[in-house]
Amino acid sequence: MRWILYAVALAVFLAPTTFAQTPTPTPTPTPAPKKKPMSETTTEKPTEKKPDETKPADAPAPIVTEHQITVDGAPLRYRVTTGMLPIKNAQTGDTEANIFFMAYTVTEGAKHTGARRPLMFSFNGGPGSASVWLHLGALGPKRIAMQGEKGDMPAPPYHVEDNPNTWLPYTDLVFIDPVGTGFSRPTKLDLGKKFWSVQGDIDGIGEFIRLYLSRYERWSSPLFLVGESYGTTRGAGIAGYLIDRGIAFNGIVLVSSVMQFQTLEFDRGNDLPYSLFLPTYTATAFYHKKLAPELSTDLAATLKEAETFAEGEYGAALQKGDRLGTDERKNIAAKLSRLTGLSETYLDDCDLRPEIFRFCKELLRREKKTVGRLDSRLTGRDTLNASETPDYDPSMAAIMPPYTSAFNGYVRTDLGYKTDDVYHILGTGIGAPWDWQSQNKYVETASGLRDALVKNPHLRIFVASGYYDLATPYFATEYTLSHMSLPSDLRPNVTTKYYEAGHMMYIHSPSLQKLKEDVAGFLNSH
Repeated sequence: MRWILYAVALAVFLAPTTFAQTPTPTPTPTPAPKKKPMSETTTEKPTEKKPDETKPADAPAPIVTEHQITVDGAPLRYRVTTGMLPIKNAQTGDTEANIFFMAYTVTEGAKHTGARRPLMFSFNGGPGSASVWLHLGALGPKRIAMQGEKGDMPAPPYHVEDNPNTWLPYTDLVFIDPVGTGFSRPTKLDLGKKFWSVQGDIDGIGEFIRLYLSRYERWSSPLFLVGESYGTTRGAGIAGYLIDRGIAFNGIVLVSSVMQFQTLEFDRGNDLPYSLFLPTYTATAFYHKKLAPELSTDLAATLKEAETFAEGEYGAALQKGDRLGTDERKNIAAKLSRLTGLSETYLDDCDLRPEIFRFCKELLRREKKTVGRLDSRLTGRDTLNASETPDYDPSMAAIMPPYTSAFNGYVRTDLGYKTDDVYHILGTGIGAPWDWQSQNKYVETASGLRDALVKNPHLRIFVASGYYDLATPYFATEYTLSHMSLPSDLRPNVTTKYYEAGHMMYIHSPSLQKLKEDVAGFLNSH
């Protein structure tokens, strides 16, 4: 389960040695030809290279285009810089990789512009995921057009549309594709291994941030970071890594978090995930109307009951193992059935421990459907209803084609970045097994976030979680946050918000708007 965290985190388990393609340097892109404006929101005009955009010897020159969008009834003009930054060996000066980025800078229409305007760096997870999900799902001025309020997969062909919930009015945005994702490549295949590990990934993105601040003269900007899924693992580590190198953030946004992998791994002897996943099982059963009437009207109250049971009776029963008495076992099975929608018999057969994929298969088995892992609101259909686990994740299947196709059209046409290279969306660009660098298997980077908070008490953390996220359950995030050993005076620095959607809560239109409003309040409080 550790190779890909599904996301956007994210959600497909790929064998990298089978699917990886040999990295090759990206050919120098050529600017797109100038076009007559089709509309206010599609105006694009390559501009002359600015003085601070000096072309490095070993990377192509960036492509710069100008655009405009209307947000809250007012025009917002912005510049997009699309290109590469070289990551060099600190001792030899040799370029070991080129990291692809897309930077959105407001030029007119915001309260502040220029070098002192807030700046946010953004990336997704995987490990092995490009930044496309947050980019064209929530933050950028364009987003992937999905179907309906729920965010179902639309019919092809796919396209981007204006995003009235963009974060651009509040901060400039830089979307980073780690090495082996997007168009980012190591200069030699063997050098990729340096970046394909927990710490190597942190080092590479940390160096990118330092270089971007220097090259684009943004050292005086208030700095923010946003990561999703494994991107929160990375973000927490980067916060601790960069604070020791003199780079402090004003705020960090964690979307669908995992900073302690023991909370997610269903291993024999590790009973923690069963308790922490339970409230999300309950939310899922609530959504699909599999709970008793008294639990089916008030989601918040139902989840509170599930949380109390999870960290109380259920957790204690799991700790007893074979010492659990017959009557107590029956009592736990009955309560667990009431809160999950699964039968007492099935739960007993699972030894009171229904791991995630069994739950996804069993909840709607009688309807011959499965529920999604990234977003358990979405359902799929398997070849055999009798199988033990789902054939695929329907929530990943709903987003992969639209995001892949629409992004490739957007970056090559709207942004004028011309290349024949594959844009590695998720998993296919990592050329070696990911090195987790953890002796006891469970990666943990929450301590890096704690270090950053203690060393920089001005740092604020915003945590966004979806109730229907079975990839990084919200109760697991709460557990991690409450076990960081933060001093009591720093605990108010952490804000948590919840959304009635899944891992990528922004595919759900109401959650997208709520997320934007919540983050706007967070950014404006600095």
